[in-house]
Amino acid sequence: MAKAHFHRHQKVWVESVGSWAAIERIIPIWAKGFDEPVRITYDVGLGREFRADELAADTSAEPASAESEGAGWRVLRARNKWQAPEDCGHHPLPGTFPVVVTNDADWGGWRVPGAEYDRDPYKIEQQARMLASAPKLMRLAQDLADWASEAAEDLPPEVLRLARQASGLVNFVNDERVAPEGQPQMQATG
Repeated sequence: MAKAHFHRHQKVWVESVGSWAAIERIIPIWAKGFDEPVRITYDVGLGREFRADELAADTSAEPASAESEGAGWRVLRARNKWQAPEDCGHHPLPGTFPVVVTNDADWGGWRVPGAEYDRDPYKIEQQARMLASAPKLMRLAQDLADWASEAAEDLPPEVLRLARQASGLVNFVNDERVAPEGQPQMQATG
């Protein structure tokens, strides 16, 4: 039986096209009487499906840890069940809404109520992209804070101020009892 050689969003080299692409969909081909797919093809957004032997994985970079790079955090599109596409022409992508997925499977994460999305879809689209980018932004803030702490005497005051803000944000995310500079302290509920 066939097994998938690549995963969604993986960067691959498409030999027949001579270009890099990302796996958009994994398409299993099923046959009656078999419990597993007999063949798997991959949609990379180039107009046709490709077999695994036509693709090569990107090995140029070492895989980053899921925690540091936000692996698995991405924006998916879900079908808008509460409105027909013709009734929501003012949405950026009528008939769908963003879902931020925070793990390798296509579930788990953040969703928005339909009425809230319909009220301001462009704002919700921006928030979804912001949420999906949060792990990478955290890594950037951590790197800035670490770099500034190592070279504090050589940095201009403005860069030090930015590094202190970045450090405060990282501390706030890592420990909910610490509020970043300029933010009110979180209150415990109970």
